[in-house]
Amino acid sequence: MTGLMNYATFVLRSVRGMFHGGPRYLAWLGFLAVLIVYGIAAYTRQAEHGLAVTGMTDQVSWGLYIANFTFLVGVAAAAVMMVIPGYLYHNQEVKGGVLLGEMVAIGAIVMCLLFVVADLGRPDRFWHMIPYIGKFNFPVSMLSWDVVVLNGYLLLNLHVPGYLLYKKYKGEKPAKWLYLPFVYVSILWAVSIHTVTAFLYTGLAGRPFWNAAILAPRFIASAFCAGPAFIILILEIIKGWTKFPMGDRIISFLRMVVLISGLINIFLLISEVFTEFYADSAHVASARYLFFGLHGHNALVPWIWTAIVLNVTALISLVSRKFEKRGVILRNVPLLMLIVAIWIEKGMGLVFPGFIPSPLGEILEYSPSANEVAVTVGIWGVGLFIMTVLLKHAVDIETGEVHPDE
Repeated sequence: MTGLMNYATFVLRSVRGMFHGGPRYLAWLGFLAVLIVYGIAAYTRQAEHGLAVTGMTDQVSWGLYIANFTFLVGVAAAAVMMVIPGYLYHNQEVKGGVLLGEMVAIGAIVMCLLFVVADLGRPDRFWHMIPYIGKFNFPVSMLSWDVVVLNGYLLLNLHVPGYLLYKKYKGEKPAKWLYLPFVYVSILWAVSIHTVTAFLYTGLAGRPFWNAAILAPRFIASAFCAGPAFIILILEIIKGWTKFPMGDRIISFLRMVVLISGLINIFLLISEVFTEFYADSAHVASARYLFFGLHGHNALVPWIWTAIVLNVTALISLVSRKFEKRGVILRNVPLLMLIVAIWIEKGMGLVFPGFIPSPLGEILEYSPSANEVAVTVGIWGVGLFIMTVLLKHAVDIETGEVHPDE
């Protein structure tokens, strides 16, 4: 009973600390709250009128929601790039930032699940995806695999940092058997969530643009490029604005991960483009539409070439290390460029062209509606809000701001 009371006190103090901070912190939370309300209002309209208020059609049935879902699965998986050196190789300086990476992963997974719900035309039928209650169709359905890996990864990332932070709060040494096995499982699980997501695409035989064995490796490479880049930006903010003990080594390590993964991603893109255009098969229509336009339809051409230019420019900057010692803003510009580039790749460069042309040869271009954008903004607001309060909580525990003697 005493242990339960202690844990309840820990939770209450943690929640109080999450919403206590300086003017900039509270203003940021207020801004995110506005985005959330904006998104809820838009989703209410969608729930009333259905997916007709989006830009999706019978021909292009996946749009902005699934594009963001695919991108954020990669961001969530990126936390493993801190877990591996921190726990497998016992790098203490990197291990200090693992908790922060896992907090980012929690927010990203929540956004992934919300984007799936937003994409459902009948969210009241979501219960069909609950094992033993609905028609889960496991293991035949790849979607059921995705439900398992995403929710499993969310539980792993809730347990490990939750347990470690509670022990830190109590000033006690954590029992390795209560968290270390879950850390090792999370390494394989992180790779699996993006692999299964890639298999969702490659398993659709009627969409030849996605039927490439190289898609899963490219998903992993892009995830380990954009994800760590996103985490670096957050670590830079925490390092500059808090007293969290963090050296430069963890950021340098992640920058190297970003560079290597980014180069592999570009190599895989070149391999994919060569295969599509050199063979010039009957299935090249989607790739031609994406890169050069098809029969006068070229809405995605500026997007994909912008992504390529951003990718190449950012990687050249990272290789040359030209901006590395020119202030916190300049040295992180290439990382922001990579995040935007890979976000475009996962949406405009992957999801949309897979539906164009349709199996009947129709070319119906997709453009997200204002309501669709509003729901997307609201979901990003929820995810960033969760990340913010969880990161604040982790920093407070690690720096002793929240402790039992309050």
